[in-house]
Amino acid sequence: MRNLTTDLLSRIERDAVIEVRHAMHREPELSNAEWKTQQRIIEMLATFGVTGAKTFHETGVYIDIEGSAPGPARSVALRGDIDALPIQEDRDDLPYTSQVPGVMHACGHDMHGSIALGTALAFHRMRTNFSGKIRIFFQPAEEAEPLGGRTVLEENLLDGFDAAVGFHVRTDIPVGSYGARAGAVTNSSDQFTLEITGTMAHGAKPHAGVDAIAIAGAFINEVQKVVSREMPVDDRAIVTIGTIHGGEATNIICPSVKMTGTIRTASFERRELLVRRVREVAEGVATMHRGTAGFSSQFGEPPVVNDRAMVEHFRQLVVQTVGEDKYVEGASSAGSDDFGFYSSCVPSIYFWFGSKEPGNESGVHTPSFGASDKVLIPTTELAIRYCWDLLHADGIYPAHSGCHS
Repeated sequence: MRNLTTDLLSRIERDAVIEVRHAMHREPELSNAEWKTQQRIIEMLATFGVTGAKTFHETGVYIDIEGSAPGPARSVALRGDIDALPIQEDRDDLPYTSQVPGVMHACGHDMHGSIALGTALAFHRMRTNFSGKIRIFFQPAEEAEPLGGRTVLEENLLDGFDAAVGFHVRTDIPVGSYGARAGAVTNSSDQFTLEITGTMAHGAKPHAGVDAIAIAGAFINEVQKVVSREMPVDDRAIVTIGTIHGGEATNIICPSVKMTGTIRTASFERRELLVRRVREVAEGVATMHRGTAGFSSQFGEPPVVNDRAMVEHFRQLVVQTVGEDKYVEGASSAGSDDFGFYSSCVPSIYFWFGSKEPGNESGVHTPSFGASDKVLIPTTELAIRYCWDLLHADGIYPAHSGCHS
């Protein structure tokens, strides 16, 4: 990096990153309700002279920082998500414990948003030293519909960009270590609703009715064969029945059952096929048992797919800056993240930073999840270095064919 010191954040910028992390953690906000968080980010940016922030998805913010140095006019986007989860925090050792009953940052988005803030502050201060443009997204609603990532896609907020950078805390990677791998690193996540209709009858005369509960049971068994017998193992296909409701009395043949669930896969090619096969199984099982099935689905986030060249450059950067033993490739996840909307539009990387240390091994989405402040500044500076390289180095990412979801 030309004309830059080893410490990429000033002391006051470091303090701001920590301050915002603590404030977000104390006052967490659920998806699509991040109003205070939005305002806090805008005000902190303005404190450092970073003006011109734009809002999107109602509660989101993004800021463009353009460099004035001569060089290639590339454009890079970086995302930090900012929403929390409906979980009661069970930590009494933090001075910044959530003050909102039943809500906490159980997935690390307070850290993600703070890392994005530090990146914005550094690039604003360095704007005379780099060329091109970096767009920092403080994205709401990663956890719940309507998804903020989908808005980025639908409002064409990545049009003309060359690459996108996302990241996530990971509890199985030690503090100070980082990871990434090429290809699909998360699954898609699509939702479905199934309403099975039979015919009511007295429990003593089941032949006079059509039992919706029996049909539901048959569907639950049969639909798993789509995964085990029709989908390649590498697709990481999963069909989950999350809720099931039916029946009102112990002595009545149930006339209707409603189920909801998710359908996940790492495959772009077979994503629609998997959803269609779940519908076909539902309709076929219902018909076989003399009932009917009403099936509806909603496409959620696509898989997050990492560009191979971008991952390799990230690996080299980690090795050069913190050491070869600090790079952990990491396993792909069957979970989902709406950064998939970004990676469906431009070459992307979604890297992991570790939070695991003795006495702190709780997983994300749990009441006792937590991560030390000490991971924030090193991760922010690594993100800054990486984005700098994307703006200036040749051959890191290829041309892209355009958005698809």
